[in-house]
Amino acid sequence: MNDTNAAPEPAEHQDIRQRNLRILEALLFASETPLGTAELRPFVSDEADLDLLMADLVAQYADKGVNLVRRGDKWAFRTAEDLAFLLRREETNTRPLSRAALETLSIIAYHQPVTRAEIEEIRGVQTGKGTLDTLMEADWVRMRGRRRTPGRPVTYGTTEGFLDHFNLEALSDLPGLEELKGAGLLSNRLPPDMQIPLPFDGALRDDEDPLDEGDFGDADEDE
Repeated sequence: MNDTNAAPEPAEHQDIRQRNLRILEALLFASETPLGTAELRPFVSDEADLDLLMADLVAQYADKGVNLVRRGDKWAFRTAEDLAFLLRREETNTRPLSRAALETLSIIAYHQPVTRAEIEEIRGVQTGKGTLDTLMEADWVRMRGRRRTPGRPVTYGTTEGFLDHFNLEALSDLPGLEELKGAGLLSNRLPPDMQIPLPFDGALRDDEDPLDEGDFGDADEDE
C-alpha cells in the first residue's frame, strides 16, 4: 500500500536544492558553449542528483522564450524553436557553405568515422583540403583518429558544435537520407551500408588509432 501522506521534504533540503538549481541556471546562462555534468558538478552540493536537477530545469523552461536543451552529453539554453524566426533576421552568414562543403558535411555526419578518400569515393569527385578546413574552422568537423589501414589515413567526425548549431540532441536526430537527397545535399552515389547512426559517444572505433601531436599540423599530407 502506497503512503499518500509522505512527509514533505525538509526546508533545509529544499533550500539546498533551490540553490543548486540557481547555480546551474546561472552557469548555463553565462556559458557561450554547452556544458557537461563534469563541468557543472564542482559547483553544486556533493549529494546533488544532477540528472534530476537538469530535468527540473528543463521542465521549468519548457514554456519559456528560452529552453534548456541537450546537445550530446551537454546542456545549453537556446531560443525556443517557435520563436527562432525572431532572431534569424539578425543573423548574418558572411561565408555560406559551398555545395561541396554541404555534401562533405552530410557524408561525415552520416558515415563517420570516414576518411577523405572515402568521402571522395561517395561524392565521386575530389574533395579539396580547403573544404575540410572550412568545416573544421566552423567547429562542425574534427579529426578523430587514424584508420588502421595502409597509410593510416585520418578519420573525421562531427563535433558537439555541429549538434548545437543544427539543434540536434544526438546524431540519431538527423533527418533521413531520403530527405537529404530530396534537398539536393547528397547524390545517389551512396554506399549500400550508409545509414543513420546510433547516438555517438565520440570514442574511437576498433579500427582507429589515436591522433599524434604532429597530426594537428597537416592531417592530409599522407592522403
